[in-house]
Amino acid sequence: MREVERIIRVDHAGERGAIGIYSAQLLVARVLYKDLVMVLEEMLSHEHEHYGRFNRLLKARGIRHCYGLTIWALGGWSLGIITALLGRNAIWVCTNSVETAVLHHLQWQLAFLEIHDAEAYAAVLSIKKDEEEHQALGQKNGRHSIFYKPIFWLVQWSTQFAIWLSTKL
Repeated sequence: MREVERIIRVDHAGERGAIGIYSAQLLVARVLYKDLVMVLEEMLSHEHEHYGRFNRLLKARGIRHCYGLTIWALGGWSLGIITALLGRNAIWVCTNSVETAVLHHLQWQLAFLEIHDAEAYAAVLSIKKDEEEHQALGQKNGRHSIFYKPIFWLVQWSTQFAIWLSTKL
């Protein structure tokens, strides 16, 4: 089914973008925010696991990857560098914002896949807990001052746009 293929492709691309975000933030954190290194490494390891899970599913089903995969990698890395250079709070606001958009998208996917594809449903469900944990860390550690609201909304909008564009590529 085309929609199932699209979901797997979009999630694979999204995980690649997340790897870029956390890799770039980790690079900056190793120099400026050493206390964040362990948690960023853990979140990055989750995203690598998720990416691998969707990559295996793509290959097993003979589904092509998203044509925008390289763009998402670079876009994620750019977003990660920018937010990390804006400060540790911007890292958490970015995490909260990205995961808020992702979790909203996963809800729709899970409702659709539960009816149409058990294997893909299990794959998407398997990443949900990690994404919820990342969102909770972002909410707990990020301040929501007026200065950071534009970062939250810009990151959320760009994440939603990337998800939409991934469905077209």
